[in-house]
Amino acid sequence: MKNEIIYVMALCATYGSGRSQSIFPKIEPVKFSQVQITDNFWKPKTEKIAEVTIPICIEQTEIKTPRIRNFEKVARKQGEKHEGIYFDDTDAYKAIEAMAYSLKNHPDEKTARKADEWIDKIVAAQQPDGYLNTYYTLNAPDKRWTDMEKHEDYCAGHLIEAAVAYYNTTGKRKLLEAAIRFADHIDSVFRKQNKHWVSGHQEIELALVKLYRTTGNRKYLDLAEWFIEQRGHGYGKGVIWDRNDIDYCQDGVPVKDQRNITGHAVRAMYLYTGAADVAAAKNDVGYMNAMKNVWEDVVYRNMYITGGIGASGKNEGFTADYDLPNKNAYCETCASMGMVIWNQRMNLLTGEAKYIDILERSLYNAALDGLSLSGDKFFYDNPLASDGGYGRSEWFGCACCPANIARLMASIGDYIYARSPDAIRVNLFVGSRTVLPIQKSKVSIAQSTNYPWDGNVQMTVSPDKKVKFQLYVRIPGWVKQPVPGNAYRYQDTSSSAFELTVNGKPADYGMKDGFAVITREWKKNDRVVLALPMPVRRVISCDSIRENINRVSLQRGPLVYCFEHPDNNGKVMNIVVPDAADFEVRENATLLGGVVTLEAKAPVVNISKDGVNVSTETQKIKAIPYFCWANRGNGEMQVWMPRKISGIQLRSDAVK
Repeated sequence: MKNEIIYVMALCATYGSGRSQSIFPKIEPVKFSQVQITDNFWKPKTEKIAEVTIPICIEQTEIKTPRIRNFEKVARKQGEKHEGIYFDDTDAYKAIEAMAYSLKNHPDEKTARKADEWIDKIVAAQQPDGYLNTYYTLNAPDKRWTDMEKHEDYCAGHLIEAAVAYYNTTGKRKLLEAAIRFADHIDSVFRKQNKHWVSGHQEIELALVKLYRTTGNRKYLDLAEWFIEQRGHGYGKGVIWDRNDIDYCQDGVPVKDQRNITGHAVRAMYLYTGAADVAAAKNDVGYMNAMKNVWEDVVYRNMYITGGIGASGKNEGFTADYDLPNKNAYCETCASMGMVIWNQRMNLLTGEAKYIDILERSLYNAALDGLSLSGDKFFYDNPLASDGGYGRSEWFGCACCPANIARLMASIGDYIYARSPDAIRVNLFVGSRTVLPIQKSKVSIAQSTNYPWDGNVQMTVSPDKKVKFQLYVRIPGWVKQPVPGNAYRYQDTSSSAFELTVNGKPADYGMKDGFAVITREWKKNDRVVLALPMPVRRVISCDSIRENINRVSLQRGPLVYCFEHPDNNGKVMNIVVPDAADFEVRENATLLGGVVTLEAKAPVVNISKDGVNVSTETQKIKAIPYFCWANRGNGEMQVWMPRKISGIQLRSDAVK
């Protein structure tokens, strides 16, 4: 109870008088700790995270790699050297954060004990002045805060995020107090002395806003803004990565003047999430306008149909507009996770559903693809085509992605609902339950759905007493078009209308910013039903995306589909999907854990063994959701399929 009172007081400090005159919508996220997941799609995945993925992260962090050992070395004070990469501390922090989220819906005494054990070791490594970084403490304590690229503040950010998450789940403050001491140290070194510093890898900005919202201490918000304001003034030029590519770290111009997406995709997502957070907390239109412009550049010209971003492995990020190769797509899993959190913040900042549309696209396709169905293998990058030489890995030397996807999926409850003083918002369609304060009442809301396999969503709204408020129900943008802008569009222009009812009768609603808004006096067990059309849609891209000219991809609901070798006689590069192909929707309860597939008859091109003769024949073809490819061994896969036989790139290995 004491923990809950402290947290409520902090929220009041955050959303009190400073927000009362806000020019932005007063929308607050509903935290994972307030949401119980009951969903048939997501609950098994969160269980897999708890039972398989988190134990793997623990084993890799503690036993197979030296990450936890480095904290132990610091505590021993025996002059031992650091092992591993200089930013490896973050993987321990992200694993603790994933544990925290998982413990909410899947309590486990063994996991809780392990988290507490790690926290004890981490806190024991903290220096008297609050500094906490094993690389510098072990190797060069006199070189602290001398290299912007060495990720000291990045590590600090992940420490803060882990501490806030663990506190929200357990009420335990030990790690939170360590995070506060470290943040106070950073504030004294940088903001109070105005020591110029451009973080090589953004993350601390968004973490400090979380710390501000948890403690109510405004200096952490001021420090977050201070870090953001350092960019674009030449302070990092020639320092970060020992290079003059200032756009790599989004340091070319001040953040408020940025209009185009540049550089490293993950760093950009973390920076812009922090900027959106600061904009909301400080009512800063300058940040909001910059974020809107950058968002349009990302979504309109630099995003894959899967919601993945960052086309190039060379800089792990962005190149030229519409440069979106398929087979060589980088699309780092961490960047997709970044798209989820940034778009959530943009929705909270503006109230517009289009940001949740992109969040959903990235979540269900590009991000979910990063983890195997078995929970024990991972993708670092997520291409949209493969000749068969690419597959999932058990772990990585730079292991940011496994713990990142674990913490994202375990925290799915963070993204389902939002609230304001007189409204509840349903952002994602996930079977779940939560209880929220509205007016002077407590309102229970529960969802039941088989989404994303079908579009029927049932919501039960039960206030403890009759109360009038607004229920915002997102109407997904994919009902009318894949994404905003002109990069992608449905080949056919037909569209089916959604249906929305209350207690079996057509709902009286108005549309606002992509939400259907129902205003009424609610009573116990009111039943809202949303029926979304889910036909198979053919998606084509603009000609500026050169690789997709005369090609088509398939989408149903929020899911992007692909063709994979096990379902198509071992090959997919020789398949043609003509405009006349008529796809049937089929439920496959035993395939890939239970999926809906798209099946049709279509031409397949074959080359004779001597490579001279080319023939075509009609075969049954099958497409599966993109997120579950590469779970049956390595082989061919393709999202964008040729619409004509002339689009097939004939190869000698395509012989029948």
